[in-house]
Amino acid sequence: MAAEPTAKDIVDEDLEPLADETARQAQRVVAAYAEDADECRMLLSMLGIGPLDKN
Repeated sequence: MAAEPTAKDIVDEDLEPLADETARQAQRVVAAYAEDADECRMLLSMLGIGPLDKN
């Protein structure tokens, strides 16, 4: 069961989407520090800034 949010917790409604340029900069930083492509993909996915699915 999830704990009740406290005054310091951030709720989903408080989050705003990243600007495209900010996301690209973050992707570059993650890619620079990742050990390999698999780790890079995992970290980008965890941060919610992975590449868009272009299907």
